[in-house]
Amino acid sequence: MTYSEVIKQDHPEGTMSVKAFKLVSAVEREMLMGDKAHINIECIECCGKNLYIGTNDCFIYHFLLDEKISTAGKVTFAATKQLHKYLGFKKSVTELKAASALTRLLVLCDNTITLVNMMNLEPVPTGARIKGAVTFTLNENPVSGDPFCVEVCIISVKRRTIQMFMVFEDRVQIVKEVFTPEQPYAVAVDGMFATVDGISQRAPVHWSENVIGAALCFPYVVALDDEFITVHSMLDQQQKQTLPFKEGHILQDFEGKVIVATNKGVYILVPLPLEKQIQDLLASHRVEEALVLAKGARRNIPKEKFQVMYKRILQQAGFIQFAQLQFLEAKELFRSGQLDVRELISLYPFLLPTSSSFIRSHPPLHEYADLNQLTQGDQEKMTKCKRFLMSYLNEVRSTDVANGYKEDIDTALLKLYAEANHESLLDLLVSENFCLLTDSAAWLEKHKKYFALGLLYHYNGQDAAALQLWVKIVNGDIQDSTRSDLYEYIVDFLTFCSDQDLVWKYSEWALQKNEEVGVQIFTKRPLEEQEKNINPDDIISRLNKYPKSLVKYLEHLVLERRIEKEKYHTHLAVLYLEAIFQLKSVATDNCTETTELLFKLRSLLQKSDLYRIHFILDKIRGTDLHMESAILYGKLEEHEKALHILVHELKDFHAAEEYCIWNSENRGLQYRQRLFHMLLSVYLNTGTSDCALVMAAVDLLNNHAAEFDAALVLQLVPDNWSVQLLCPFLAGAVRQSIHTTRMTQIALGLAQAENLIYKHEKVKQKGTPILLSDKKVCQVCQNPFCKPVFVKYPNGGMVHTHCAANRHLNSNMIHRSSSSSNQT
Repeated sequence: MTYSEVIKQDHPEGTMSVKAFKLVSAVEREMLMGDKAHINIECIECCGKNLYIGTNDCFIYHFLLDEKISTAGKVTFAATKQLHKYLGFKKSVTELKAASALTRLLVLCDNTITLVNMMNLEPVPTGARIKGAVTFTLNENPVSGDPFCVEVCIISVKRRTIQMFMVFEDRVQIVKEVFTPEQPYAVAVDGMFATVDGISQRAPVHWSENVIGAALCFPYVVALDDEFITVHSMLDQQQKQTLPFKEGHILQDFEGKVIVATNKGVYILVPLPLEKQIQDLLASHRVEEALVLAKGARRNIPKEKFQVMYKRILQQAGFIQFAQLQFLEAKELFRSGQLDVRELISLYPFLLPTSSSFIRSHPPLHEYADLNQLTQGDQEKMTKCKRFLMSYLNEVRSTDVANGYKEDIDTALLKLYAEANHESLLDLLVSENFCLLTDSAAWLEKHKKYFALGLLYHYNGQDAAALQLWVKIVNGDIQDSTRSDLYEYIVDFLTFCSDQDLVWKYSEWALQKNEEVGVQIFTKRPLEEQEKNINPDDIISRLNKYPKSLVKYLEHLVLERRIEKEKYHTHLAVLYLEAIFQLKSVATDNCTETTELLFKLRSLLQKSDLYRIHFILDKIRGTDLHMESAILYGKLEEHEKALHILVHELKDFHAAEEYCIWNSENRGLQYRQRLFHMLLSVYLNTGTSDCALVMAAVDLLNNHAAEFDAALVLQLVPDNWSVQLLCPFLAGAVRQSIHTTRMTQIALGLAQAENLIYKHEKVKQKGTPILLSDKKVCQVCQNPFCKPVFVKYPNGGMVHTHCAANRHLNSNMIHRSSSSSNQT
């Protein structure tokens, strides 16, 4: 059978096929037998580059195998025949084993193991051999560890017998003989697929029933049967490849080199590089298999190289899943593979900034030019891909993945948001971001996102450009419906703007649009800005042509900030007056606004003490603002004039009573009584018998009895008033008098009781009488007492009061006196 007959095209087995190995011819039949058809290969051995073949006509052939790899990565083998040797028997050479440490080849022929030289195939001179062997094997990991011998285990021709030999360069030595209960068929020393209990640590591999040989070539197990070479993965126990191979009868692993043979030829099963296998799987979109194989390759590849390779594989797998719209899986693969996120962004046309220096990975991680090719123009798929990228970029922009690429990521995210009219566009621009101004501005303008463009300008310190754009939107020069309250937003923006030039420039526009809202630029300004940067006088000057704004700003200064400057208070009062006069001159039905202004004016006149009273009084003299005149006269302490206006001009008796109350707040009882007596006098000293005034006087007395001195009242009231008329007042006065008397008595009684307590305490402090004579001397100065006044200390010592004043001296002297007394 020729090489072309044996090596046929691989037959993939369903979707599970992987091209893991390829068969390469090593020794063609012509090199062995020429035209002798009866010669068959019985056994082979390979040691390094040395290939030995045993045949059925008792010959051993020695070849040197030279492996060659072309620039395209194709592997070929060239076999050079060294020599061949006839062993002199008429039996087949059934087994060959090389003992390279001894440079010996062990040859089994006619139940005899002969030792021959590996180079010249001559038997050893001593003729050492092992007889009676059916089959044999070498112990690759001997216990003895002697480098100059090998352990050989044979199945003896004796029934149920196994023998162990030590083989040296020129001799053999039997070590032990073991008898078995049954006739052994095969023997191995070292290495098992199962434990001693016969239990496999892996899931079983399902082979055909007629397996001739098997070998391990990580991560695969290769098996030979009558017609095929099958390849199973050790990682998932699935069959990955099938190679047709008829009439094969040998499959052996020689130090990682898997050799198979028919009767006529020798072939080598060359594994394809794992990385190529993985790439083939990825090319077939078999992501899970590729990842399993990649993980399994860890043990065969240096750590650093593996990490680089594995990251790339994860990234490739991520793009495969992405192309299949498996976005969750793609995201995890991108993260695990530490993908340069620009690889993903670059799929989307125009998202990367023009200034980006990014160049796609080479070789490429995927086969797509851009998103249009990937989705084949399907708009629904394209939309899904863009949503995924938005989500992914938003997640990674604040992680380590974004390091070094923040501008690219944020700029791409802005473009996606703008294109999709996504609500997160504004959130991105008002928070910390790295959007590149030039690219982003052009993109926002293209998609008519002018408000967002203004935010971008503001973030980049270009407030003038932002305001110019927003004002155009409000004026209707350009269209953008993002914010219906954009005018109010601009006012608020100017409120917190620290650039005075911009504030002055655009406040005029804001005031023209709406005086009452525009003035908030100044009234709602942060207090530190108001106190530090903008002079209120300048603002007032600017607001002079906007009366409503001016009033609100002065109210802000006077009522909210409580600035105590006469000119502001006077100015506000004058503006109130002018507005009231204006309203009264043009209409009579606008009473609500007039009433509100009158209330504000009266409140200001009552609560403020800073305005120019005479100036305001001159302004309202001759008008019908009687209540305001009364308030002003009250500020001048001209209470009689004020009360006269309230009583006789307005005939508002309740207002007159309120006047007395608010003018006497925090002024004491006597001041309040003076005002109420003054009001009573106004009621009674009219020279007329106005019944309304009389009743007002009676009500005043009866309702505010506590505010009057009853004795003075009785002198003022007319004699013709009945007691019944003033009954409430008199009862209240008597009650108040009695109450005052009783409270005074209580206070006096409490004081007397307290005095008694103090006296009692003083008596308790007195002890036994102290006798003082002219013989007693002061313990401090040692002089006698001239007066019955002294200070006595707890130890019984007595001193003058003036001596006791010096405490330091006193303590020293007492101590000395005490010492002297003790000595006496």
